[in-house]
Amino acid sequence: MVYVYLAIAIVAEVAATSALKASEEFTKLIPSLIVVIGYGLAFYLLTLVLRTMPVGIAYAIWSGLGIVLVAIVGVVVYRQVLDLPAIVGMLLIVVGVIIINVFSRTVGH
Repeated sequence: MVYVYLAIAIVAEVAATSALKASEEFTKLIPSLIVVIGYGLAFYLLTLVLRTMPVGIAYAIWSGLGIVLVAIVGVVVYRQVLDLPAIVGMLLIVVGVIIINVFSRTVGH
């Protein structure tokens, strides 16, 4: 169940972060509500994850996948362009998250 909570927390954080741009410095109500609710849900779920997963591992997964997903939202929704170094760097982040989850003894399997 810990990975379900972490996945939902990541999605909530990505939604909140993505809505920050749309909130136009909190002048738009709906995007601003998405930011507040998204971050609240994300941090609450992260506290549940931290009951069983080490904070360093949880944060590595959270931030790594969050970076990649927010970048994808930026490309799709906001038409932002990623150059080759950005794409390579994000691929390395994903590989790092995979290595942690497959090979680390710190993560409970």
